[in-house]
This record gives sequence, C-alpha cells and structure tokens, in this order.
Amino acid sequence: MKKGLLLALFAILAFAQLASAKTIEIDVHGMTCALCVDSLNRTFAEMAGVSKVEVSMKMKKVRLETEAESPSIEKIKQAILNAGFTPTKVTVLADENVNQSH
Repeated sequence: MKKGLLLALFAILAFAQLASAKTIEIDVHGMTCALCVDSLNRTFAEMAGVSKVEVSMKMKKVRLETEAESPSIEKIKQAILNAGFTPTKVTVLADENVNQSH
C-alpha cells in the first residue's frame, strides 16, 4: 500500500515538473562559426534553470528548455549579449505550441 502511494506521489510530482517547464526560442544575430555555437552552448549549459540547450548556426537560433519562471527572458537576453551576440526575437512556446513573442 505504501509503495503504491509513494509511486503515485512520485508520478504526480514528475508530471507537475513537466507541466511547469517551458521552451524558449531566441533568434540570434552574429553567429558565424562553430565557436559561436560552442560559446552559446556553454553559456546556457551553466545557467540555472536551463535543462536543455540546442544551438543552430544554420537557423541562427538558440532553443532552451527551462523551468517555469527561471531564468527570466531578460536574463537570457543579457547572457546572449554578454557572449557577444544580439538577440533579435524571443518566442516562448506554450504547451500547445502557441507563440508569444517578446
């Protein structure tokens, strides 16, 4: 009985964490080489609240999977600026893939 209850509680907590995650896509101006991609990968891999980073030099985009409210859009933009690039468009992808541009 206790084992089943613990398993159900774990499943609820795991689902709640997934439900609170969000995906943020940033168009980045200034990426020209593999070192640019590596720099942005390292920048976001070290950022608290970021669980997954995808950087595409071809598409000139960074895609982040983050926790609910961490990090903020402003913190993400500032990290891109600090890495030497310019964020041109930020899109928050909701659960139903509804775009909200910032």
